[in-house]
Amino acid sequence: MNLTAAAEEEEDPSPAEIHLPAEIDWEMLDKSRFFFLGAALFSGVSAALYPAVVLKTRLQVSHTPLSCFRTVTYILRHEGPRGFYRGFVTSLTGTIPARALYMAALEVTKSSVGTAAIRLGMTETAAAAASNAAAGLSAAVAAQVIWTPIDVVSQRLMVQGDSPFKYRGGVDAFRKILTSDGLRGLYRGFGMSILIYAPSNAVWWASYSVSQRIIWSGMGYWLSRSRDSAAGFKPDCGTVAVVQGTSAAIAGGAAALVTMPLDTIKTRMQVMDGCEEEGKRRMTIGRAVKSLLKEGGWMACYRGLGPRWASMSLSATTMITTYEFLKRLSAKNQENFT
Repeated sequence: MNLTAAAEEEEDPSPAEIHLPAEIDWEMLDKSRFFFLGAALFSGVSAALYPAVVLKTRLQVSHTPLSCFRTVTYILRHEGPRGFYRGFVTSLTGTIPARALYMAALEVTKSSVGTAAIRLGMTETAAAAASNAAAGLSAAVAAQVIWTPIDVVSQRLMVQGDSPFKYRGGVDAFRKILTSDGLRGLYRGFGMSILIYAPSNAVWWASYSVSQRIIWSGMGYWLSRSRDSAAGFKPDCGTVAVVQGTSAAIAGGAAALVTMPLDTIKTRMQVMDGCEEEGKRRMTIGRAVKSLLKEGGWMACYRGLGPRWASMSLSATTMITTYEFLKRLSAKNQENFT
Protein backbone atom coordinates (compact mmCIF):
# COMPACT_ATOMS: atom_id res chain seq x y z
CA MET A 1 0.00 0.00 0.00
CA ASN A 2 1.34 3.44 -0.95
CA LEU A 3 0.39 6.45 1.14
CA THR A 4 1.27 10.02 0.21
CA ALA A 5 1.06 12.82 2.71
CA ALA A 6 -1.49 14.74 0.72
CA ALA A 7 -2.59 18.22 1.52
CA GLU A 8 -2.33 18.92 -2.21
CA GLU A 9 -1.55 22.58 -2.32
CA GLU A 10 0.31 23.51 -5.48
CA GLU A 11 2.71 25.83 -3.72
CA ASP A 12 3.88 23.18 -1.26
CA PRO A 13 6.67 20.71 -2.11
CA SER A 14 5.57 17.22 -3.03
CA PRO A 15 5.52 14.93 0.02
CA ALA A 16 7.74 11.88 0.10
CA GLU A 17 5.93 8.70 -0.88
CA ILE A 18 5.65 6.21 1.99
CA HIS A 19 5.81 2.56 0.91
CA LEU A 20 3.99 0.64 3.65
CA PRO A 21 3.72 -3.17 3.88
CA ALA A 22 0.74 -4.63 2.00
CA GLU A 23 -2.57 -4.77 3.90
CA ILE A 24 -3.67 -8.29 4.86
CA ASP A 25 -7.41 -8.95 4.59
CA TRP A 26 -9.57 -11.88 5.72
CA GLU A 27 -9.13 -13.93 2.54
CA MET A 28 -5.33 -13.84 2.86
CA LEU A 29 -5.26 -15.41 6.35
CA ASP A 30 -4.65 -19.02 7.36
CA LYS A 31 -7.67 -19.18 9.70
CA SER A 32 -6.52 -22.07 11.94
CA ARG A 33 -3.12 -20.43 12.51
CA PHE A 34 -4.81 -17.05 13.02
CA PHE A 35 -7.10 -18.30 15.82
CA PHE A 36 -4.53 -20.58 17.50
CA LEU A 37 -1.77 -17.98 17.62
CA GLY A 38 -4.31 -15.29 18.52
CA ALA A 39 -5.45 -17.24 21.59
CA ALA A 40 -1.85 -17.61 22.79
CA LEU A 41 -0.75 -14.03 22.12
CA PHE A 42 -3.84 -12.33 23.57
CA SER A 43 -3.78 -14.56 26.67
CA GLY A 44 -0.34 -13.12 27.43
CA VAL A 45 -1.57 -9.57 26.87
CA SER A 46 -4.58 -10.17 29.15
CA ALA A 47 -2.32 -11.52 31.92
CA ALA A 48 -0.09 -8.44 31.78
CA LEU A 49 -2.97 -5.95 31.95
CA TYR A 50 -5.33 -7.76 34.33
CA PRO A 51 -4.10 -6.07 37.57
CA ALA A 52 -5.12 -2.65 36.18
CA VAL A 53 -8.61 -4.03 35.45
CA VAL A 54 -8.93 -5.33 39.04
CA LEU A 55 -7.78 -1.96 40.43
CA LYS A 56 -10.24 -0.06 38.19
CA THR A 57 -13.13 -2.33 39.24
CA ARG A 58 -12.37 -1.96 42.97
CA LEU A 59 -12.33 1.84 42.64
CA GLN A 60 -15.60 1.88 40.68
CA VAL A 61 -17.60 -0.10 43.27
CA SER A 62 -16.14 1.71 46.30
CA HIS A 63 -18.70 3.85 48.15
CA THR A 64 -15.99 6.32 49.20
CA PRO A 65 -13.32 7.99 47.05
CA LEU A 66 -10.02 6.12 47.26
CA SER A 67 -6.67 6.79 45.65
CA CYS A 68 -5.02 4.22 43.41
CA PHE A 69 -2.08 4.01 45.83
CA ARG A 70 -4.27 3.28 48.86
CA THR A 71 -6.22 0.64 46.96
CA VAL A 72 -3.04 -1.06 45.73
CA THR A 73 -1.62 -1.00 49.27
CA TYR A 74 -4.82 -2.47 50.70
CA ILE A 75 -4.91 -5.32 48.18
CA LEU A 76 -1.23 -6.18 48.72
CA ARG A 77 -1.56 -6.04 52.51
CA HIS A 78 -4.75 -8.06 52.87
CA GLU A 79 -4.75 -10.32 49.81
CA GLY A 80 -1.20 -10.36 48.51
CA PRO A 81 -0.23 -10.28 44.81
CA ARG A 82 -2.86 -12.95 44.09
CA GLY A 83 -5.50 -10.33 44.86
CA PHE A 84 -4.68 -8.66 41.53
CA TYR A 85 -5.56 -11.85 39.70
CA ARG A 86 -8.92 -12.67 41.27
CA GLY A 87 -11.17 -14.06 38.55
CA PHE A 88 -8.35 -14.22 35.99
CA VAL A 89 -8.87 -17.88 35.07
CA THR A 90 -12.59 -17.23 34.51
CA SER A 91 -11.83 -14.13 32.48
CA LEU A 92 -9.23 -15.95 30.38
CA THR A 93 -11.57 -18.88 29.73
CA GLY A 94 -14.15 -16.53 28.24
CA THR A 95 -11.66 -14.19 26.59
CA ILE A 96 -10.34 -16.85 24.20
CA PRO A 97 -13.66 -17.59 22.42
CA ALA A 98 -14.74 -13.94 22.72
CA ARG A 99 -11.52 -12.77 21.07
CA ALA A 100 -11.92 -15.36 18.31
CA LEU A 101 -15.47 -14.14 17.63
CA TYR A 102 -14.32 -10.51 17.81
CA MET A 103 -11.46 -10.99 15.34
CA ALA A 104 -13.61 -12.97 12.90
CA ALA A 105 -16.39 -10.35 12.91
CA LEU A 106 -13.82 -7.55 12.66
CA GLU A 107 -11.96 -8.93 9.65
CA VAL A 108 -15.03 -10.14 7.73
CA THR A 109 -16.84 -6.81 8.16
CA LYS A 110 -13.76 -4.72 7.41
CA SER A 111 -13.08 -6.62 4.19
CA SER A 112 -16.72 -6.54 3.02
CA VAL A 113 -17.45 -2.91 3.87
CA GLY A 114 -14.10 -1.69 2.56
CA THR A 115 -14.66 -3.34 -0.82
CA ALA A 116 -18.22 -2.02 -1.03
CA ALA A 117 -17.12 1.52 -0.07
CA ILE A 118 -14.47 1.61 -2.82
CA ARG A 119 -17.04 0.42 -5.36
CA LEU A 120 -19.36 3.24 -4.30
CA GLY A 121 -16.65 5.73 -5.22
CA MET A 122 -15.41 6.70 -1.76
CA THR A 123 -11.81 7.83 -1.38
CA GLU A 124 -9.32 5.39 0.11
CA THR A 125 -9.15 7.36 3.38
CA ALA A 126 -12.95 7.59 3.74
CA ALA A 127 -13.40 3.92 2.81
CA ALA A 128 -10.80 2.87 5.39
CA ALA A 129 -12.46 4.95 8.13
CA ALA A 130 -15.95 3.64 7.25
CA SER A 131 -14.87 -0.01 7.06
CA ASN A 132 -12.94 0.21 10.34
CA ALA A 133 -15.89 1.89 12.11
CA ALA A 134 -18.36 -0.74 10.84
CA ALA A 135 -15.94 -3.54 11.73
CA GLY A 136 -15.44 -2.25 15.27
CA LEU A 137 -19.18 -1.91 15.77
CA SER A 138 -20.04 -5.44 14.57
CA ALA A 139 -17.11 -7.02 16.43
CA ALA A 140 -18.10 -5.39 19.74
CA VAL A 141 -21.74 -6.49 19.47
CA ALA A 142 -20.77 -10.07 18.56
CA ALA A 143 -18.19 -10.44 21.33
CA GLN A 144 -20.47 -9.07 24.09
CA VAL A 145 -22.65 -12.18 23.82
CA ILE A 146 -19.75 -14.06 25.44
CA TRP A 147 -17.99 -11.24 27.28
CA THR A 148 -20.93 -10.01 29.38
CA PRO A 149 -21.47 -13.23 31.41
CA ILE A 150 -17.69 -13.57 31.84
CA ASP A 151 -17.52 -9.94 33.00
CA VAL A 152 -20.27 -10.49 35.57
CA VAL A 153 -18.58 -13.57 37.03
CA SER A 154 -14.99 -12.30 36.95
CA GLN A 155 -15.93 -8.89 38.42
CA ARG A 156 -17.77 -10.57 41.30
CA LEU A 157 -14.56 -12.48 42.01
CA MET A 158 -12.43 -9.33 41.68
CA VAL A 159 -14.27 -7.55 44.51
CA GLN A 160 -14.67 -10.51 46.87
CA GLY A 161 -12.81 -8.70 49.62
CA ASP A 162 -15.13 -5.70 49.35
CA SER A 163 -18.54 -7.30 48.87
CA PRO A 164 -20.88 -9.71 50.71
CA PHE A 165 -20.59 -12.30 47.92
CA LYS A 166 -18.38 -15.29 48.69
CA TYR A 167 -17.52 -17.62 45.85
CA ARG A 168 -15.09 -20.51 45.74
CA GLY A 169 -14.23 -19.85 42.11
CA GLY A 170 -15.63 -19.09 38.70
CA VAL A 171 -17.78 -22.21 38.41
CA ASP A 172 -19.26 -21.66 41.89
CA ALA A 173 -19.98 -18.00 41.08
CA PHE A 174 -21.58 -18.96 37.76
CA ARG A 175 -23.79 -21.56 39.47
CA LYS A 176 -24.89 -19.25 42.31
CA ILE A 177 -25.68 -16.32 40.02
CA LEU A 178 -27.64 -18.60 37.69
CA THR A 179 -29.54 -20.11 40.64
CA SER A 180 -30.41 -16.82 42.31
CA ASP A 181 -31.00 -14.57 39.29
CA GLY A 182 -31.37 -16.89 36.32
CA LEU A 183 -29.85 -16.25 32.91
CA ARG A 184 -30.80 -12.59 33.28
CA GLY A 185 -28.35 -12.31 36.16
CA LEU A 186 -25.46 -13.35 33.93
CA TYR A 187 -26.41 -10.69 31.41
CA ARG A 188 -26.66 -7.81 33.85
CA GLY A 189 -25.44 -4.70 32.10
CA PHE A 190 -25.62 -6.30 28.64
CA GLY A 191 -27.50 -3.33 27.17
CA MET A 192 -25.11 -0.90 28.84
CA SER A 193 -22.14 -2.92 27.55
CA ILE A 194 -23.47 -2.62 23.99
CA LEU A 195 -24.07 1.09 24.57
CA ILE A 196 -20.44 1.48 25.71
CA TYR A 197 -18.47 -0.88 23.51
CA ALA A 198 -20.30 -0.69 20.18
CA PRO A 199 -19.86 3.06 19.58
CA SER A 200 -16.54 3.04 21.45
CA ASN A 201 -15.16 0.36 19.12
CA ALA A 202 -16.53 2.12 16.07
CA VAL A 203 -14.87 5.39 17.10
CA TRP A 204 -11.68 3.59 18.17
CA TRP A 205 -11.12 1.74 14.89
CA ALA A 206 -12.03 4.76 12.78
CA SER A 207 -9.75 7.00 14.89
CA TYR A 208 -6.96 4.46 14.67
CA SER A 209 -7.20 4.38 10.88
CA VAL A 210 -7.31 8.18 10.56
CA SER A 211 -4.51 8.71 13.13
CA GLN A 212 -2.20 6.41 11.21
CA ARG A 213 -2.81 8.28 7.98
CA ILE A 214 -2.23 11.66 9.64
CA ILE A 215 1.05 10.48 11.16
CA TRP A 216 2.28 8.97 7.88
CA SER A 217 1.23 12.14 6.04
CA GLY A 218 3.14 14.32 8.47
CA MET A 219 6.15 12.04 8.13
CA GLY A 220 5.92 12.32 4.34
CA TYR A 221 6.05 16.12 4.47
CA TRP A 222 8.89 16.08 6.97
CA LEU A 223 10.91 13.71 4.77
CA SER A 224 10.27 15.84 1.67
CA ARG A 225 12.01 18.76 3.40
CA SER A 226 14.87 16.86 4.99
CA ARG A 227 15.98 14.50 2.22
CA ASP A 228 15.62 13.56 -1.43
CA SER A 229 12.05 12.25 -1.69
CA ALA A 230 12.19 11.09 -5.30
CA ALA A 231 12.80 7.44 -4.36
CA GLY A 232 10.21 7.47 -1.60
CA PHE A 233 10.65 5.91 1.83
CA LYS A 234 10.06 2.35 3.01
CA PRO A 235 9.80 2.23 6.83
CA ASP A 236 11.18 -0.77 8.68
CA CYS A 237 9.07 -2.99 10.93
CA GLY A 238 10.05 -1.02 14.04
CA THR A 239 8.88 2.29 12.58
CA VAL A 240 5.58 0.77 11.44
CA ALA A 241 5.02 -0.71 14.93
CA VAL A 242 5.73 2.66 16.61
CA VAL A 243 3.22 4.46 14.37
CA GLN A 244 0.61 1.75 14.93
CA GLY A 245 1.19 1.79 18.70
CA THR A 246 1.02 5.59 18.93
CA SER A 247 -2.21 5.70 16.91
CA ALA A 248 -3.71 2.98 19.10
CA ALA A 249 -2.75 4.75 22.34
CA ILE A 250 -4.36 8.01 21.17
CA ALA A 251 -7.57 6.22 20.19
CA GLY A 252 -7.63 4.13 23.39
CA GLY A 253 -7.10 7.08 25.73
CA ALA A 254 -9.84 9.12 24.08
CA ALA A 255 -12.28 6.19 24.21
CA ALA A 256 -11.55 5.67 27.92
CA LEU A 257 -12.32 9.30 28.76
CA VAL A 258 -15.56 9.44 26.75
CA THR A 259 -17.02 6.12 28.00
CA MET A 260 -15.85 6.22 31.64
CA PRO A 261 -19.21 7.22 33.25
CA LEU A 262 -21.05 4.50 31.32
CA ASP A 263 -18.42 1.91 32.29
CA THR A 264 -18.75 2.82 35.98
CA ILE A 265 -22.54 2.44 35.82
CA LYS A 266 -22.19 -0.89 33.99
CA THR A 267 -19.71 -2.22 36.56
CA ARG A 268 -22.00 -1.32 39.46
CA MET A 269 -24.95 -2.99 37.75
CA GLN A 270 -22.95 -6.18 37.24
CA VAL A 271 -21.38 -6.33 40.70
CA MET A 272 -23.65 -4.64 43.25
CA ASP A 273 -27.18 -5.12 44.51
CA GLY A 274 -29.38 -2.15 45.44
CA CYS A 275 -28.47 0.16 48.29
CA GLU A 276 -29.47 -0.64 51.87
CA GLU A 277 -32.11 2.08 51.96
CA GLU A 278 -33.68 0.73 48.79
CA GLY A 279 -34.27 -2.69 50.31
CA LYS A 280 -31.59 -4.54 48.32
CA ARG A 281 -33.51 -4.16 45.07
CA ARG A 282 -31.91 -4.96 41.74
CA MET A 283 -29.35 -2.39 40.68
CA THR A 284 -30.67 -0.49 37.67
CA ILE A 285 -29.18 2.33 35.61
CA GLY A 286 -31.24 4.87 37.53
CA ARG A 287 -30.24 3.52 40.96
CA ALA A 288 -26.59 3.28 39.93
CA VAL A 289 -26.59 6.92 38.79
CA LYS A 290 -28.45 8.02 41.94
CA SER A 291 -25.98 6.27 44.27
CA LEU A 292 -22.97 7.68 42.41
CA LEU A 293 -24.32 11.24 42.53
CA LYS A 294 -25.07 10.83 46.24
CA GLU A 295 -21.55 9.56 46.96
CA GLY A 296 -19.57 12.19 45.08
CA GLY A 297 -21.49 13.98 42.37
CA TRP A 298 -20.60 13.52 38.71
CA MET A 299 -16.93 13.05 39.57
CA ALA A 300 -17.86 9.75 41.22
CA CYS A 301 -18.57 8.47 37.69
CA TYR A 302 -14.87 8.93 36.94
CA ARG A 303 -13.53 6.83 39.80
CA GLY A 304 -10.90 4.51 38.41
CA LEU A 305 -10.26 6.75 35.39
CA GLY A 306 -6.49 6.64 35.90
CA PRO A 307 -6.20 2.82 35.86
CA ARG A 308 -8.77 2.57 33.05
CA TRP A 309 -6.98 5.22 30.96
CA ALA A 310 -3.66 3.44 31.48
CA SER A 311 -5.20 0.02 30.91
CA MET A 312 -7.02 1.02 27.71
CA SER A 313 -4.05 2.93 26.29
CA LEU A 314 -1.60 0.12 27.06
CA SER A 315 -4.13 -2.49 25.98
CA ALA A 316 -4.77 -0.65 22.72
CA THR A 317 -1.05 -0.32 22.00
CA THR A 318 -0.19 -3.92 22.84
CA MET A 319 -3.37 -5.25 21.23
CA ILE A 320 -2.90 -3.54 17.90
CA THR A 321 0.82 -4.26 17.59
CA THR A 322 0.15 -7.88 18.60
CA TYR A 323 -2.81 -8.04 16.23
CA GLU A 324 -0.89 -6.70 13.24
CA PHE A 325 2.00 -9.06 14.07
CA LEU A 326 -0.49 -11.94 14.35
CA LYS A 327 -1.94 -11.17 10.91
CA ARG A 328 1.51 -11.28 9.34
CA LEU A 329 2.32 -14.55 11.09
CA SER A 330 -0.98 -15.97 9.83
CA ALA A 331 -0.72 -14.83 6.21
CA LYS A 332 -0.92 -17.69 3.71
CA ASN A 333 1.96 -16.28 1.64
CA GLN A 334 4.14 -14.53 4.19
CA GLU A 335 6.90 -13.66 1.75
CA ASN A 336 4.53 -11.20 0.06
CA PHE A 337 4.10 -9.13 3.23
CA THR A 338 7.65 -8.51 4.34
